[in-house]
Amino acid sequence: MQIMKVDPRALKENPDRMRQSKSSPQADALMLATIKAVGIVQPPVVAPETDGGNGYIIDAGHRRVRLAIAAGLEEIEILVVDAANDNGAMRSMVENSVREPLNPVDQWRGIERLVALGWTEEAIAVALALPVRQIRKLRLLANVLPAMLEQMALGDMPSEQQLRIIAAAGQVDQKEVWKAHKPKKGDTAPWWQIANALTKKRMYARDASFGDDLAQAYGIEWVEDLFAPADQDGRYTTNVEGFLGAQHEWMTANLPKRGAIVEVNSWGQPELPKKASQVYGKPSKSDHTALYLDRDGKVQTVHYRMPEAAKPKGAGAGESAASNDDGDAIASPKARPHVTQKGHDMIGDFRTDALHDALGRAPIEDDMLMALLVLAFAGQNVRVDSGADGTFYGGKRFSRHAASLFDEHGKLAFDQETLRVSVRSVLIDVLSCRRGMSNSGMVSRIAGEAIGADAFLPNMGSEEFLLCLSRQALEASCAEASLQLRPKVRETRAALVEHFASEHFVHESARFAPTADELLDWIRASSPTDTIGTAPHDDEGDRVDDPAEDQERQIDEAADQNDLQDPDLSDDEEHDDDFDQRAAA
Repeated sequence: MQIMKVDPRALKENPDRMRQSKSSPQADALMLATIKAVGIVQPPVVAPETDGGNGYIIDAGHRRVRLAIAAGLEEIEILVVDAANDNGAMRSMVENSVREPLNPVDQWRGIERLVALGWTEEAIAVALALPVRQIRKLRLLANVLPAMLEQMALGDMPSEQQLRIIAAAGQVDQKEVWKAHKPKKGDTAPWWQIANALTKKRMYARDASFGDDLAQAYGIEWVEDLFAPADQDGRYTTNVEGFLGAQHEWMTANLPKRGAIVEVNSWGQPELPKKASQVYGKPSKSDHTALYLDRDGKVQTVHYRMPEAAKPKGAGAGESAASNDDGDAIASPKARPHVTQKGHDMIGDFRTDALHDALGRAPIEDDMLMALLVLAFAGQNVRVDSGADGTFYGGKRFSRHAASLFDEHGKLAFDQETLRVSVRSVLIDVLSCRRGMSNSGMVSRIAGEAIGADAFLPNMGSEEFLLCLSRQALEASCAEASLQLRPKVRETRAALVEHFASEHFVHESARFAPTADELLDWIRASSPTDTIGTAPHDDEGDRVDDPAEDQERQIDEAADQNDLQDPDLSDDEEHDDDFDQRAAA
């Protein structure tokens, strides 16, 4: 390494220099004034020619040499170093990167030159103190149309997201889009329009349920999205049809028992079978499973329950209902209930899950457990094999819990903890708040209150549940949450959803504690010496449907159907008009 003086005009430019983009006129004018005033402070770095010539090639300082000539200097000092085997490519890049960051296009050109000379991406990253991921991102510019690269080299760079989209497109597509959106001289390119025109639907590998075998069968090739977060699988494909086909085949091959593949509606929601009700809590063994593909092509699962077969009505079931001249029953008009039938279905699921969670985890004293066990077998959904009246109930369900109380010799032997676990398991199997045949009735609510199951209820401040509430019920919820009412029902509901996103909301009708009147009616109905308030039974002991309850159920179901057709009624007048029309009918 030595310092010597030469005519700057005798120095040759390095074709492999890293900084090829022109500097601004302002920066050049400032350096020219400095050179004229004090000369060149730091000598340019040069190396002898390696092709047999006697001259010197500039490694670093092309701009200083060019402006020294412009300043009219006859001689300048230079620093002569040994020639590098890469023609000074790495030395030039490091020097320029430290002096002033290269723009991405120049960085990419330098990286490609180093790769052509045998440098690995890892070695380049270490030498430049850059992440390997950044090196790979810059190498994506190799997929960008040269005309676009020229625009980017002027300092007009797209955003990272736009660059990712452009680099992922083919050269033919890029050429057509650039022709349509090429900016005029001196203007910036409309990168957002260019990226939007090149955007293709992407299906990501992280959303795929199928494996490599189906991917290969459907011709799916994964492309690495280097702009995705480092901790996320960024592979994707634009073969949307193949991706969806592979997902469907996977669903068909992995369909669970009682499972079905369903379509989605225009809102992306699954189309369940007719009369099916969605299970919002934990599904039971008798529930059905629906698989469907969402808008991102991801396999989603939803559980639903089919209605139980209706019992034939007993004789005289409709005697108390009003009739017309033809003998047809006429439903008397009734105000809309505060909570619809679907809302009660959701509450039943929520209560049952909360009750089971509390039975499994809440602290319960042993005497309370025994009392609850007695309560559980008094539930309206419990029947057993009885030597007295022969009522049937399968005992297999409880035999698995009883088996844990026996030792290996078949003797009844257990510790206190084993007994607690078995009793909790029996209670979980018996007690239920779900609507239908599995409902334990009042006893499940009494049990839930006794063990504090209210604390296990989920947040009901969702759009789906609040749709089940009447305007009056929504106003009461607003008052409880100290929220100001909105002019329209949908606005009030949206305000409640936003408020309860960070708060835990449980509607008062979902709490376990029964009212004093409900409890008293249940005690009277359950008393063997007092039949006041009990439901009528036929000669065989089966319960006969109450005409009043049947009429109320029909009106509620009609209200539910009306909600499904127009769930966003905006004011009381619309409700009143609806009920006036039904009353007139």
